[in-house]
Amino acid sequence: MKEFNITRLVRKNILELQPYLSFRDMSEFENPVFLDANESASGDLNRYPDSTQKKLKQKLSVLKGVPVSQIAVGNGSDELIDLIIKVFCEPRKDSILMMDPSFAMYGFYASVNDNQVVQLKLNENFQISKDGFLKIANEEQPKVFFLCSPNNPTGNSVEDIEFYLQNFNGIVVVDEAYIEFSDKRSCVDLLGKHANLIVLQTFSKAWGMAGARVGTAYASKEITALINTVKAPYNVNSLSLNKVIEEMDKKESVEQRIKNTLKEMAWLNHELQQLACVRKIHPSDANFFLTEFENVEKVYANLLENEILTSKRDPKIPGCLRISAGSRKENIRLIKTLKTIV
Repeated sequence: MKEFNITRLVRKNILELQPYLSFRDMSEFENPVFLDANESASGDLNRYPDSTQKKLKQKLSVLKGVPVSQIAVGNGSDELIDLIIKVFCEPRKDSILMMDPSFAMYGFYASVNDNQVVQLKLNENFQISKDGFLKIANEEQPKVFFLCSPNNPTGNSVEDIEFYLQNFNGIVVVDEAYIEFSDKRSCVDLLGKHANLIVLQTFSKAWGMAGARVGTAYASKEITALINTVKAPYNVNSLSLNKVIEEMDKKESVEQRIKNTLKEMAWLNHELQQLACVRKIHPSDANFFLTEFENVEKVYANLLENEILTSKRDPKIPGCLRISAGSRKENIRLIKTLKTIV
């Protein structure tokens, strides 16, 4: 692994911050009486959740081949994005770098934390210009670079991610929310080579648990320790933790869900290509298509009138809607409606 001094990037007050530690969660007991946390003595959910998320991290460790000490769990990936910015970016001083277009929450949480957002414009194929990246990275010197791959809302994967890990003098966050739908290699495999890497994943997409709000971060033990220092003590509730742990034992069910989604993506791609109102369907490694229409305003309004909700990306991405793959019944309804648009 390349020599990388992580402490030079961390906010001074965070380095000095003492994490909140639950004595109960840091210890092992056989038959405890809990009188330490001012909880109710009765009720279905009367006890606080495990602040260390031990059981979930142990399962993730086996699944991903990553030590427990290199895993952090958040209230969705959104919380982890916010925490990463809090750890590394001094308010009113530091900046983040993000692709344009990409997932809006990187810029949102940077702004919430009073950090500047530097945009890296993607080319016509929604890829990064390496020369443009190097120029901005050297001139602006952002602390954190958020790479979404597969990218939302474009659907494509970022090429040659290791180039950015090797040439960015800060933290590189690779957001792999849609990685299960892709045949690309996960950057979790690169953790041993790059000390400045954080990989985000989620149970919201392929796992079908968006309502549970559980995201995961994989990084060096030094970085995960910092994330765990600044997170709220009980940031993931018991209901969500138990549900995710339960679903992780249903490997075949998850694999079938992914297969079904990819099958619907193939069907949807074929059907969209037959429509006169469709100009272009951008290649996708995710569970959605960025689709360009002849008259996007008319198409969007017509779909909305028929209570079919899509994500309008125009005018940021001219003429485009982002359309998620639904069930076959939902996808048929979409195509039937689009066929009525002249």
